Amino acid sequence: MKLLLHTCCAPCSIYPVKVLRQMDMDVMGFFYRHNIHPFQECQKREETLKHYSDSIGLRVIYQQDYKMEEFLQSVVFREKDRCRYCYHDRLKATARVARKGKFDAFSTTLLYSKFQNHERIIKTGESIARQYDVKFFYQDFREGWKFGIEESKRLGMYRQQYCGCIYSEKDRYFKQ
Repeated sequence: MKLLLHTCCAPCSIYPVKVLRQMDMDVMGFFYRHNIHPFQECQKREETLKHYSDSIGLRVIYQQDYKMEEFLQSVVFREKDRCRYCYHDRLKATARVARKGKFDAFSTTLLYSKFQNHERIIKTGESIARQYDVKFFYQDFREGWKFGIEESKRLGMYRQQYCGCIYSEKDRYFKQ
């Protein structure tokens, strides 16, 4: 199966890529960047992913633009439900690229995180799959959470401390 994997960062890619390759899938990454704030954070994540993907022979498609303003305009006044929009936007972008690239399916490294809402990701992915006529592949990668953390530390990777958007950055650093 030829699969396009939405890839939020290198550390979150370690376990999913390993598992998918063990399943004999032809995996290619897709780095979505509009939600990552500030821009320096986006650059650090992209640099780390480029270094890691080169080291394991993973081809990755990188977005060339940075539409942070559009992302913020889409979630403003809906901050409590921002993840729903973010999941949708990232998976929709991935499905578009998957369809154009004639992939059999698409998935996401968000499924590796124990902090993400898997049920919402599944529903969103399946809905977008119907819209773009490309299969959404679900795999619960959370069992490899500890392995991915240990491996990313062993490799000396840059490890971000929040999901990506300015709101998750605030949640990380400002606790009431």
